[in-house]
Amino acid sequence: MSVVYQVGGKMKLWMDLAWCKRKRFGMTEIYRLDLPELEIYKQRSEVQLLRMNEPAPGIFICESAKVIRRALDAGYEPLSILTAINEPDAETAKIYEMCKDTPIYYGGDEVLRELAGYALTGGILAAMKRKPLPDIAEVIRGKKLVAILENVQNPTNVGSIFRSAAAMGVEAIILTSDSADPLYKRAARVSMGNVFQIDWTVIDKDTDYISALAGDGFATIAMALSDNSVSISDPRIKAEEKQAVILGNEGWGLKEETIKSSKYVAKIPMKPGVDSLNVGAASAVMFWELNRSVLE
Repeated sequence: MSVVYQVGGKMKLWMDLAWCKRKRFGMTEIYRLDLPELEIYKQRSEVQLLRMNEPAPGIFICESAKVIRRALDAGYEPLSILTAINEPDAETAKIYEMCKDTPIYYGGDEVLRELAGYALTGGILAAMKRKPLPDIAEVIRGKKLVAILENVQNPTNVGSIFRSAAAMGVEAIILTSDSADPLYKRAARVSMGNVFQIDWTVIDKDTDYISALAGDGFATIAMALSDNSVSISDPRIKAEEKQAVILGNEGWGLKEETIKSSKYVAKIPMKPGVDSLNVGAASAVMFWELNRSVLE
């Protein structure tokens, strides 16, 4: 936007630099909330977005520049960007450049808060297409250390587990269908975008995944307290060539049949009076123990 005005008999041209930057990145400035293009951001539940294109894969919303960048680097297709940032740092500017053929909508903080229903973390959202999920055989093929999340329902815990898994060298994660979706905004954000850097899939909660893992040579390790639990540092576990760590629900842990069917039942040694850790914390300890020879 420019304005011509007169100073001392001479004509001057004033340029709105922020407006110029928005034009440079091809942004569309929004003042209204009823645009059809913004419908997917309008306080829709993440379950609605997941099912939007059924039976084809649905949509998810990414939040924060780091998470969006990692999704783009992993090949996820952006549908649109919604941002309050018109003076981007290097990472946000790179997102704008990578999405030059994608609609980018700019609005002030108040407009975007009203539209999304909350203040944006980092001032930027992206709507993206989901990818078809691979089957369990494809996800575990060629891997030696994997994790299974059985009914882990809290998105924060799921995100935390993905972040720990990426840091500690876990190569794939399998989630039962009653677990929280790794692509929910909070899960992806807590993971720092590591949900896009590890192979993963979702299986029906009644799938016999232990047989599938055993058939591929994995030793299954159920994280649980039982009469036959061994320490996570047990040399028999460490000696296994392929390991599959099974983590359970935040409240009641793993199903009894899962514990009985696993090759090992393992626990983290603790001081008397404390019998468990949060599943996110427990996963980090277990992943580090199993891969410490590589990490140290």
